[in-house]
Amino acid sequence: MQADRSLVDSLTKVVVGRRRELELLVAALAAERHVLLEGPPGTGKSTVLRAVAEATGAGFVFVEGNAELTPARFVGSFDPARVLTDGYSLEAFTDGPLRTALADGALLYVEEINRVPEETLNVLITVMSEGELHVPRLGRVTAAPGFRLVAAMNPFDAVGTARISAAIYDRMCRITMAYQDAAAEVDVVRREAPAAAIPFVERVVSVVRATRDHPDVRVGSSVRGAIDLVLLADELAILRGTTPDEYETGLDAALAALSGRLRVHEGGDRNGDDVVRELWAAEFAIEGDDAGGGDAGKA
Repeated sequence: MQADRSLVDSLTKVVVGRRRELELLVAALAAERHVLLEGPPGTGKSTVLRAVAEATGAGFVFVEGNAELTPARFVGSFDPARVLTDGYSLEAFTDGPLRTALADGALLYVEEINRVPEETLNVLITVMSEGELHVPRLGRVTAAPGFRLVAAMNPFDAVGTARISAAIYDRMCRITMAYQDAAAEVDVVRREAPAAAIPFVERVVSVVRATRDHPDVRVGSSVRGAIDLVLLADELAILRGTTPDEYETGLDAALAALSGRLRVHEGGDRNGDDVVRELWAAEFAIEGDDAGGGDAGKA
C-alpha cells in the first residue's frame, strides 16, 4: 500500500478522533514497517487497524495473545495422522496464523502481545528482520508482499503479562493511543446509541472520564463503559416506565456497566460500586447521603 491522504480523509469518517494515529499507521505500513499500538483498553486500537485493512483491501489475520499461544499454535504444525501416510509434506502441515499471514501477504494482528510467551515472541524476531520463517521439516517460508506485523498491548495491565524484549521493540514502530477527548467520546457513544438524548450522553461520558482520574482508582473505564451504560439505561427505563436520566435508573445502569471495569487501588477500603455512586451523585448534583434515595434523586 502507499501513503494516501484521501485514504486517511475517508478513514476519519469511520474512526472518530484518530486522525493522527491513522496517519502514523498508514505511513508506517506504506513504509513497510511493523507496528506496535500501545494504549489502555477501549482506545480503538483494533478498530483503527481493521478500518485501515478494510479500506485498503489488505488481508487480515487476527491472533488473540495469551499464555496458550505456543510456537506450534502460532506457526502451525504437522498432523501426525497425515505424516504417517504422506510423510512430512506440505499437505500434512496445518497452518497457524503466522504462516497464513506470511503466505498471503496479510496484516498479522496480535492482540495483547505482552501476554504471549517469550518463546513464541522469539519466532517473530527473524520474521520481522528477514521477512522469512524456517519451519523444521517444511523449509523456508518467505513473506509475500504486503505482510506486516501489527501488535497491540495495554501497558497498564500487569496481571498475566510479561515485558517485551528490546529485540522486539527494536523491530517495530510504536504508536501510542491515549483516550480521546470528551467530544470524540460523545460522538463514539452516539454512533452506538443514536436514539439517546445528547445531554444524557454527555453527562455519562463525564462520569466515565472521571473514573480515570479518581484517586481511589488504578484503572478507570474506557468509552465502552459509556456505551454500555447508555444502552442499558435506555432498556432499563422501558422496563421501569421511567427515563434513562431518572436518578435510580441511571445509577443502576452505571453500577452494572462501570463497577466491574474499575480497578481500585489494593489495600483501600472502597470498591468499584462506591466510586460509581460517588461520581454519579457528583455529576447529577445529588448529595452523597441522598444518592440512594429514589424520587429525591431524579435529575
